[in-house]
Amino acid sequence: MHIPDGYVDLPLAALFAALSLAVLSYAARRVGGTISDTRAPLVGVVAAGVFAAQMLNWPIPGGTSAHFVGGAFAAILLGPHLGALAVATVVAVQALVFGDGGLVVLGANVFNMAVVEVYVGYAVYRAVAPYGEFRAAFAAGWLGITAGALTAGLQLGLSSAFQYELLTTLAIMGVGHLVLGLIEGAITAVVYRYLARARPDLRPTTAPEPEVSA
Repeated sequence: MHIPDGYVDLPLAALFAALSLAVLSYAARRVGGTISDTRAPLVGVVAAGVFAAQMLNWPIPGGTSAHFVGGAFAAILLGPHLGALAVATVVAVQALVFGDGGLVVLGANVFNMAVVEVYVGYAVYRAVAPYGEFRAAFAAGWLGITAGALTAGLQLGLSSAFQYELLTTLAIMGVGHLVLGLIEGAITAVVYRYLARARPDLRPTTAPEPEVSA
């Protein structure tokens, strides 16, 4: 999902950079001073896990790539605002240090992975959580990454610098990540359920009680 430079027009890149900056500024204000000493190490652990997962990617038609993102997982464990800041940091480091994703389109990539996936994934988790944590985490991972991919497809399709039309980019990105999302959803659910059982203190306060298997 990391879009390289040259695929999105400068005005579009500037627009999504401004949107990302606005959302992350709001997130920073909401998070400011609320991270406890016991929770602070979790932020680093989650960010490192997301970073490692995102480095495993493969190309899909059109010049971009599909890979695990982990935005929904970060949102569930850290909350949407801190999760967005953590994923945004990962995406920025990948672009600045490893050249994974363009610098001009950094704002667009941050918007897709750190804004759309994180907040959509968290909203899905909250909506499905009454029916079970495992189902909620799976749905969050699956639909969160699909939403982020569709936003990337929208950016590419609206750009005159890209060779494919809007419906084509939406189909390629949407279908590719809808399938990948099943895997991301499963990993999100399995890892989260393990952590919820091993470290119940890490569970969000809004989560229901863990499911008890017969």
